[in-house]
Amino acid sequence: MEQVNKAVQVRNISFGYNGQLILDDVNAEIEAGKLTFILGRNGSGKSTLLKILGGLLNSQEGVTRIFGKNSAKLNVSERSKLTGFLNQHHNAVFPFSVEDVVLTGRAGFINFIPKESDREASVQAMEKVGILHLRNRNYTDLSGGEQQMVMIARLLAQNPKILLLDEPTTYLDFSNQSHLLNLLKQLVKEGLTIVAVMHDPNLAFIFGDDFLFMKDKKVLRSGKSLKAWDTEFLKTIYHGKLETIPYKGRVLLVPFLN
Repeated sequence: MEQVNKAVQVRNISFGYNGQLILDDVNAEIEAGKLTFILGRNGSGKSTLLKILGGLLNSQEGVTRIFGKNSAKLNVSERSKLTGFLNQHHNAVFPFSVEDVVLTGRAGFINFIPKESDREASVQAMEKVGILHLRNRNYTDLSGGEQQMVMIARLLAQNPKILLLDEPTTYLDFSNQSHLLNLLKQLVKEGLTIVAVMHDPNLAFIFGDDFLFMKDKKVLRSGKSLKAWDTEFLKTIYHGKLETIPYKGRVLLVPFLN
């Protein structure tokens, strides 16, 4: 019987492109109600793993379970009520208003015409993210950072149980990075499970609850006897000279200066 506190369970997942293996016999578990960051070097398979969790890619071997359900057997509607996915890059073809873009997050609930409840959910999502003042602006006229916040609101309007975010701080300035990550922490307190790929381990260590590391086509953890920010462990992940600075019981990473 599946453990109810496991939002995601990955068993023996393998995946490759054009004969090149990207993930090799990956196993991982992600607990419900936590902000989990996936960390590792460029090309380590972080985004590929996230896309498999979100159903954007199908693993060639193994099984992924979302709250105990086999991900491969979920239809589009079932999946949209369990997971919401934010791509690292997104482009709008038509100049929809911000409100209309957020409203598309309700697609799994709308048959033909949006109901008042759908519009209310969209407004609440914009309020939560802090972009209600943009509701009548054209999405294509916004800055990259503003567009990113609109897409976060779109996910919240969708009302999934798990948010899967690929580099959610892309395009955001320092202030909006802080705003978004504090928002993610608050959403977790409200019951959401969030899994995010991050390039910046410092932001991850400041805000995260749990951490998965990608290396050599597999998922690693730091081990029961080590913290995720153990210096020697991180050196094996990032393959570089680095130093750590203690920060509120955790650490910040800085490049090693000769």
